[in-house]
Amino acid sequence: MKKNWWKILSLILLIYTIIGGLLFKVPRLPILNETIRNLYFHVCMWFGMMLLYIVSFVYSVKYLLGFQYQNDIKASNFAKVGSWFGILGYLTGIIWVSVTWTTQQGQTLATVLKEPKLIGAAIALLIYGAYFVLRGSFTDIDKRARISAVYNIFAFVMLFPSIWIIPRLVGSLHPGAPGSDSGNPALNRNDLDENMRMVFYPAVIGWTLLGVWIATLKIRLQILKDKKILN
Repeated sequence: MKKNWWKILSLILLIYTIIGGLLFKVPRLPILNETIRNLYFHVCMWFGMMLLYIVSFVYSVKYLLGFQYQNDIKASNFAKVGSWFGILGYLTGIIWVSVTWTTQQGQTLATVLKEPKLIGAAIALLIYGAYFVLRGSFTDIDKRARISAVYNIFAFVMLFPSIWIIPRLVGSLHPGAPGSDSGNPALNRNDLDENMRMVFYPAVIGWTLLGVWIATLKIRLQILKDKKILN
């Protein structure tokens, strides 16, 4: 029980997130209205994705420093779960913009999908997708681990220009970018009031802990599979 406290905490926080996210009071903002509740899922999943990618990056660096095979397994599985969080965050984002941005600007969904922030996010996920394709192309375990670790570091570095830097330098409908509607920045103090903070921060922790939980299970399974193959 002492070792599993964080798993119990994850479940409690996610149950709280779902209930609070659907029922607690939220700011009545133009255009966003009730869709602002998606903040607890779309944005928090992306926070979780970034944290999982950071852990994956650290394990890739540790692998290159000591060439311990378990670090490669940990790096790949944290990256894998982080990518699933990224895909879920991307999909919830598309659902969100299909309601808000199309209403606000009279844009079609096809036009919205060309928005720099979405394109940058898609590129980042594709870069990580190539990481898994690369891993699957090697049969030699040591060679796969070394090349994958180097590529994983590259993929992590590319996250910043594709998601955080370039989209903020060009015109965008997304909050925080030049030309965006200043009334709809999701993390603005005027938007994320005290009621939302009571759910937002627990949601970030809950989704992240869930990702770590899933990753640790996948790591254990991978180690068991590899032991059988090596034996």
